[in-house]
Amino acid sequence: MSSSTLDNEPEHIPELSTPTSSGASSAMTTTARIALAVLLTGELMNIVDDSVVLTAIPTLQQSLGAGPAAVQWVTAGYALTFALALITGGRLGDIYGRRKVFLLGTIGFTLASLLCGLAADPGMLIAARVLQGGAAAVMMPQVLATLHVTFAGENRSRAFGLFGAVLAMGSVVGPVLGGALTEADLFGLSWRPIFLINVPVGLAVIILGRKFITESTAAKADRLDLVGVGLSAIAMVLIVFPLTEGHAHGWPLWCFVMLAGGLLMLGVFLRHQQRRADKAPLVELSLFKVKQFSGGLSAQLMMGLLVGLFFMTWTLYLQRGLGMSALMAGLAFVLLAVGEFVGAMLATKTAGRFARRLPQTGTLITLAAMTAYGLQISNGHKDPTLLAMTVPVLLLGFGLGMISGPIADLTLAKVPHERAGSASGLFNTALQLGYALGIALNGLVFFAVTGGSSDGTLNRDAFTGVLWWVGGTLIVMWALMFFLPQRADDQIEESTGK
Repeated sequence: MSSSTLDNEPEHIPELSTPTSSGASSAMTTTARIALAVLLTGELMNIVDDSVVLTAIPTLQQSLGAGPAAVQWVTAGYALTFALALITGGRLGDIYGRRKVFLLGTIGFTLASLLCGLAADPGMLIAARVLQGGAAAVMMPQVLATLHVTFAGENRSRAFGLFGAVLAMGSVVGPVLGGALTEADLFGLSWRPIFLINVPVGLAVIILGRKFITESTAAKADRLDLVGVGLSAIAMVLIVFPLTEGHAHGWPLWCFVMLAGGLLMLGVFLRHQQRRADKAPLVELSLFKVKQFSGGLSAQLMMGLLVGLFFMTWTLYLQRGLGMSALMAGLAFVLLAVGEFVGAMLATKTAGRFARRLPQTGTLITLAAMTAYGLQISNGHKDPTLLAMTVPVLLLGFGLGMISGPIADLTLAKVPHERAGSASGLFNTALQLGYALGIALNGLVFFAVTGGSSDGTLNRDAFTGVLWWVGGTLIVMWALMFFLPQRADDQIEESTGK
């Protein structure tokens, strides 16, 4: 990538920290802390809502009289619109202002959450979930992009560390929160509070975000590439939909036709972006010439694959393989979340000092914990209790917590500020694509063994097989991290544009 592309003068961003004599490290101002908290709260809302509905599905199905297909679309509708609009959402922030677009997305997400909570039938709930996913796709890229352009030095690494902590924990907290709110039956509302809780939280994000988040836009705010928007959306639908739904329908021919069409449409989209290289493309393809961006993006894809493979099958193993109640399985997720929180806090405290060594160490810890857990499951003795699996699960979460934030920080370090939104959209899209691939692989490596049976031995054997795939994914992820900066001073130099 040419130096002229990388060294574009970014737009002026007001300081959110108190500078030191070296300029490399500074203390966050109160405004910066509040802005960071607001952005991370918006991120948490989006991540939690992707999975909060899972533990409430039986109650929701009974309440609305929803069939299996409708229930599936309650989750798939959100995930699909979220995945297809992320790239466009990121570019909208570059053009029209990241704070403005973040707040508009939050307004849409809050209203959609209210509609979900008031849904009188499955159709209304599915439609509201689709709106929720679209609004989330507008919000999420602004979080990462705003952190990238408003923080510098150690504060930037700390902010990304907290971003990673929320990202890692959100998908774990979702099912636990969904189960707790549904069981509580607040005001006799059954499952509805899992959505209605977003209304007061969303209003707080809107009010505080308007006051404390600093506005930023690209230096040259060109018009949106509408043809690129259409092509990218069609490509994402054609790829993500069959990957998500294929197993449920037995992988019919139309799934493979859609996948082929999606790859073809992706090629058309990339060709269109090449032709618009000097006319404000939706995606700046020259970003991929920087090895740390393309390597980090690939590592994020592997992270999504890991999440898609592990979390759903782990839930089924705990309940079908070990016969745990939903509450006990939820406690296992709490253990994982505690481990992730501690790992993410360690990454935040040591942010900026170890460059790629930090997420690589986290990957190795995760691999070691996964291996120990797999040996515990398949050792031929009686099935492990929640107490017996505490140590490997905590270590598993601890390793995962060390990965997400540093990867985001290091991947975006060389991205010019004017492309922050577009790059953030790509980064989040890589996670969603990986997740869809993981869900698709579940059908081949887990459900192909269990056949949907509740037999404990079958579920244990199938989950042990999944762990082999997860271990391979971790090794690939660790290798891809060699594309990230090796030294902390390289990271600082790149992130500050020196």
